[in-house]
Amino acid sequence: MLWKTGLIFLCWGLTSGELQDRQSGTPAAPARTTLDFGLVPSGVYDTVAYYEPGAIGILFNMMHAFLYVVQPNPFPEDLVIRVAKDKFGAIQSEYQKVIYYELGFVVCAALGLLFTVLLPLVGLLFCLCRCCDNCGGEMHQRQRKNADCLRGLLTTLLLTTTFIITAGVLCAYAANQNLSSQLKSMRRLVKSNLKDLHTFANQTPAQIDYLISKYDTVKQHVLHDLENVGVILGGRIHEELGKDVQPALNGVLSMTGTMRDTKDALENVSLSLETLQEGTVKLQANLSLVRGSLSNALNDPVCTHPQSFEICHNIRSTLPKLEIAANYSSLTDVTNQLDKVNEVLKTDLGQIVEKGFASFNDTPNLVTDQTRNIVEGVKVLLDDVGSNVTTFTKLFPVHSTLTNFTKMISHTHSQIEDIYPQVDQMDFYRWICCITLCCMVVLILTFNFLGLLCGILGFDRHATPTTRGCVSNTGGNLLMAGVGFSFLFSWVLMGVITALFLAGGNLEKLVCEPFQTRQLFKVLDTPNLANSAWKNFIPGYLYNDPELDLTAYSLYSNCKDNRGIYSALHLDKVFNISAFFNTSVYSKDVSRKFEGMKVDLRGIILLESEGKQNLISFTETGINEIDFAAYLEEVNKGVTRIDLVDFASRLDAQADQLSKGTLQTSLKGHANTIRQIHIQQVIPLEKSMKYVKARSTLNQSIRLLERTSSDLPVRVRDVLAAVDAAQYLISHNATFVINQETEKYKQTIIGYFKQYIDWIRTSLALEVATCKPLSNIVDTAEILGCSFLLDSMNTFWFGLGCSTLFLLPSIILSVKLAKFYRRMDTEDVYDDSSVSGTWHFTL
Repeated sequence: MLWKTGLIFLCWGLTSGELQDRQSGTPAAPARTTLDFGLVPSGVYDTVAYYEPGAIGILFNMMHAFLYVVQPNPFPEDLVIRVAKDKFGAIQSEYQKVIYYELGFVVCAALGLLFTVLLPLVGLLFCLCRCCDNCGGEMHQRQRKNADCLRGLLTTLLLTTTFIITAGVLCAYAANQNLSSQLKSMRRLVKSNLKDLHTFANQTPAQIDYLISKYDTVKQHVLHDLENVGVILGGRIHEELGKDVQPALNGVLSMTGTMRDTKDALENVSLSLETLQEGTVKLQANLSLVRGSLSNALNDPVCTHPQSFEICHNIRSTLPKLEIAANYSSLTDVTNQLDKVNEVLKTDLGQIVEKGFASFNDTPNLVTDQTRNIVEGVKVLLDDVGSNVTTFTKLFPVHSTLTNFTKMISHTHSQIEDIYPQVDQMDFYRWICCITLCCMVVLILTFNFLGLLCGILGFDRHATPTTRGCVSNTGGNLLMAGVGFSFLFSWVLMGVITALFLAGGNLEKLVCEPFQTRQLFKVLDTPNLANSAWKNFIPGYLYNDPELDLTAYSLYSNCKDNRGIYSALHLDKVFNISAFFNTSVYSKDVSRKFEGMKVDLRGIILLESEGKQNLISFTETGINEIDFAAYLEEVNKGVTRIDLVDFASRLDAQADQLSKGTLQTSLKGHANTIRQIHIQQVIPLEKSMKYVKARSTLNQSIRLLERTSSDLPVRVRDVLAAVDAAQYLISHNATFVINQETEKYKQTIIGYFKQYIDWIRTSLALEVATCKPLSNIVDTAEILGCSFLLDSMNTFWFGLGCSTLFLLPSIILSVKLAKFYRRMDTEDVYDDSSVSGTWHFTL
């Protein structure tokens, strides 16, 4: 009853930590943070329920091999179950199976009993027979030619037999001593098991308190998320809505850059155009003067002469090419467009966009303000849950109950300590009895060894049977004394051996071996075994619930794996407090608190009307009216239409074709003037960085304005459409996103509870009140009963039985060999002078 009481009160203590999750429906979303509850404080169990027999294990294996030969049949599981259910009544109906299983034991026992009964009778008859000078009792030895060979054979066989008997006695003695020495180890094992039970009882309350205390970890994380609801929930809402809002506002923000780029491009066009115009005005004027002067010079009468007319005509036809190539003065300026863009830029669209960003980024603060009441309600719920957990744990007197259990263990330990002297005394008596049995064989061995020693040393090959020496005669008498004691003791030994063999062998086969192969648990777990109305006897006995899936093997295996007693004994099925600790309760409470959460984001304005109008005004600045083709055409032209140096050279060549005179001189002078214009104006202008940069800037700016104007209305329309869509999402369709993220946030809060409950469940199953001491007690009982006691006892009868069996050939050999050592009363004498070679007796 003590162990039952201990298990029941442990159930009380451990159920104070039971938490179960029976939430129905869709599983909660996983918590965004994995909680660290630390390691449950665990006790260290000292018991090592393992036994290594050492060198004597060889003898144990020999004994087991012998038992396997005697009983090779498998464990009769079905038969044992039937016998147990029928209260041994099945033995009568199943006697054939019983006999078949026990056939080896029956045969050996029958032989043992036959040996026990017949050997005293044989000894008595042998004694009477020798008293009548028969059966070797006549003190006369026949002389044979092979006597020496026969004596040597008999000596060898007897010596071998004696050594075998000696080995058997040593085996029995070793088993006897091993049992006594292992009984001393028993105290250490028992003490270690009781110490582990102390550790088990003392550590369990601290483990339960640790589990309960870790509710603060859940509470702190929940409080952190509640206090940062704006950052967490508001941040999630902001992140989700930002998928549409951010691109829309970024599009508007990019338009501000386009506006500034457009302004810069227009300014560059205006400045570059002015620079290019200034650079080509003087050149255009000088070329115009040269062209006019040449035209006047060609009015010379010489040009009317037929030989000069063609030359003058050719020169006059090339005069129109003597001008600048790019006429920048003909291009329309962009002052009007620049003024309109500057007017648009007076409105700071970037600031308006930043204001929209700021309004949207204020979502966490809006959530914080609008959920303040909800957060406070959840905080109150959190405190209530913590208070209920603390109150509930006080309903069970865990500490006081386990203290009583510890006292019970201490009392049990003291009672066991009181039994040790009695155990030692009983073991001493057992040891004396076993030593006495061994001494019986040792006495016989002593006579055998002394008889052989005296006989071998005292034997004289030249002495006749009647003249043998005293030492030889003494050896023969000692051998016969050994025979006498063999008859006296062997039947007693065999009777004891048979009894030990039947008891120990059957216990080994029916208990120890099935325990090692776990077949014994199958028998114990057979439904309706102990009680016809009980499916499983352990839960039926402990909880009056025989249908509970709790078997001896499952309990032993779970404890062997050092699992918690909570899961090993299925305490969650018996002490069901899930109505209090069930996560669905907390889920419903938290859900009810969050039902009233409403987040209104209609106050967020992404882009004010002024910003929208600014974008529209930008499309109306007229940059699309600029003649980009004309600009690009002029920019791509050179400084002059023709190469002035080439023109001057051709002019010199044509002047040389004319007759010398005023016209020739004038043309050559104009050629030199054109060369000077090229050297002094065209070359410096072409190499002028200002001119080159102005052309490059004008080219790039015009192309930029062309690209900008090509899709500007479409871009502005798309940007405004995206802003309007995002604004509509926030003002009208944000409810879905808010509800979705609120549900995730709520499930995060619930997830903390779920993690705590899962950790509680896992800890109860694996770490709290680990029941390794219970399996250690079973294993220790198996070690004490099978390895210490039964193996030693079986090895004892195995060795002693071997010695006893070999006493039979020892008796026969000793009787025959004694004839060769004892001094005879009469002998055979061989008369060599006799023709017939007859023998005759002499006294």
